[in-house]
Amino acid sequence: MSIRHGLLALLEHGPRYGSQLRTEFESRTGATWPLNVGQVYTTLGRLERDGLVGQSGEDGAGHALYAITDAGRAELRTWFERPVDRTSPARDELAIKLAMAVGAPGVDIRAVIQSQRRHTVKAMQDYTRLKAQALAALEGTGSRERDDVAWLLVLEQLIFQTEAEARWLDHCESRLIRLSATAPAPGPTSTSASAPAPAPAAVASAVGEPGPGTGAAPAPGARTGGAGDDGGPGGRRGAGAGGRAR
Repeated sequence: MSIRHGLLALLEHGPRYGSQLRTEFESRTGATWPLNVGQVYTTLGRLERDGLVGQSGEDGAGHALYAITDAGRAELRTWFERPVDRTSPARDELAIKLAMAVGAPGVDIRAVIQSQRRHTVKAMQDYTRLKAQALAALEGTGSRERDDVAWLLVLEQLIFQTEAEARWLDHCESRLIRLSATAPAPGPTSTSASAPAPAPAAVASAVGEPGPGTGAAPAPGARTGGAGDDGGPGGRRGAGAGGRAR
């Protein structure tokens, strides 16, 4: 998230002081990405150093005001026109957690997935409710306040993002189950230079199932359907994610 460019966008509407910028930023985004005043003033200091904003006197209460410069407006236009770079994706804690959980001693990765799925579904339900409230407010009053429309767009982005996360979790569980079911039995040691196939016990351990040769049955309640490679379970369309209390 670019706090730097967000502040420039707010300053394009006129001079602002630090805590005012923080309030307007949170109002526009529904406090989804809360800021503290320290972050705001640190960013303003860097923008001033780079010639993108400048101090513009004080207001009646003695607050130091900042105003965007011509260079700042040019930077803002470039930001709006330039696609967000996806070639270096941000670190995702959930993806890292599941990657580290594969084969980790004493970790049932299916339990990790199921716990996260419950949290994700709850978030979708909460965010769907907030979206319904936001739409009712917009349609009931006929208002098209900038902050309300911006908040609705943020909510809908969070809804799509969380729906995708739920589908991905279903896919992960289904993938691990299929790998466990199809892992080849260990054969005699080969002198071939090719890489050996993954040990069945390692795959079975990743999904919390006993490895071959133990004589134990798969864990009860194991999923056999799952999302597959290209999608998740039905009935989730329209479920939502993240939001503010209005």
